[in-house]
Amino acid sequence: MITDNAPSLIRIEEAREIVSSVAQVTPMESSHYLAEVLGSPVYLKCENLQRTGSYKIRGAYYRLSRLTEEERARGVVAASAGNHAQGVAFAARELGIRATIFMPVGVALPKLQATRGYGAEVILRGHTVDEPLRAAAEFAQSTGAVLIHPFDHEDVIVGQGTLGLEMLDQVPNLDSVIVPIGGGGVISGIAVAMKERARAQGRAIRVIGVQAQNAAAYPPSLAEGKPLEVPIAPTIADGIAVSKPGKLNFELVRSLVDEVVTVSDDDTARALLVLIERAKLVVEPAGAVAVAAILTGAVKNLGTTVALLSGGNIDPLVMERVISQGLAASDRYLKLRIMLPDRPGQLARVAELISDVSANVVEVMHTRHGKGALLNDVELEVSLETRGPEHVQQVLDKLRSAGYDPRVDF
Repeated sequence: MITDNAPSLIRIEEAREIVSSVAQVTPMESSHYLAEVLGSPVYLKCENLQRTGSYKIRGAYYRLSRLTEEERARGVVAASAGNHAQGVAFAARELGIRATIFMPVGVALPKLQATRGYGAEVILRGHTVDEPLRAAAEFAQSTGAVLIHPFDHEDVIVGQGTLGLEMLDQVPNLDSVIVPIGGGGVISGIAVAMKERARAQGRAIRVIGVQAQNAAAYPPSLAEGKPLEVPIAPTIADGIAVSKPGKLNFELVRSLVDEVVTVSDDDTARALLVLIERAKLVVEPAGAVAVAAILTGAVKNLGTTVALLSGGNIDPLVMERVISQGLAASDRYLKLRIMLPDRPGQLARVAELISDVSANVVEVMHTRHGKGALLNDVELEVSLETRGPEHVQQVLDKLRSAGYDPRVDF
């Protein structure tokens, strides 16, 4: 049901004309691999290839384009872990508006450099998205700068809604769309655009949101019937780590979104790995959660489905760690600890047993100071490349059959 306070489809269509001056029509790629997993056609909407690296440019540019001359003269201020920051900084540069951006300490270097590269003044504050948001609000109050909220504003929702129209143009027969959720800006806009268009066509489209388990404010908020603030644990999906839904966003999500599911960091790391290997796409963790929902079976019976890859701004150092986590979560990287008698030939024997089952040793540490080691024992820590759960079990069985007691090191 479309709520009375929802932006109109006409507004989103008008916004599309404005947004199209800066935002690209990003590719829509089919995925045979994910289609096999889901049991129906799957398409990937590649906003990771968008200018500034995410969909955020849509809402930011539309919001800034509607400022009055007096508001533009006061400048704008925003807070973000990266994608909204880049969107606002880029939009401000294009429109000739002074921009100040608050970002968390430790923000990914590429995001920080890009935001500064677009001409914004960047101030580092806090360690989560919420702390820079509070600092930005205080800055707006003390200086008169216009606060550009990352999700809880109708203009931002309308701008993000242009993405929904674009997806419908590219896959007219879609049945379902899966969307990452942080505060709820993009899923709000997409839900309005798709539900309105579908209603006019006399059909239904399912809209499903995905949150990171460690930062999932929507499930308890929807259960309670009001936006709730939840504690946030560390998550690789920092781009959607928001502790409380936006007020406008919550009402639209409650009215229009069919389901909200969550995925773990391991699920997300596996999804990122699948996207690299199968689709040849570089996606940030927050942008991969829609694919994670498909891989884990959290979503089912969706028909022709579009999964939104919402961003591609990932620090190469973070990517290295996430890929390693994805390999471990997929049982393609195995670290073992093995106690050995301290006598010649034991290391060679273990290496031979591992070779017999075609596992590849990538790293070895041999020490007499392992926990629980007896006086005549040494601890062997060995890291292996494996080919999945069955191969891992073969390695463990081979070592145990030879009298060793390998412990998997998580």
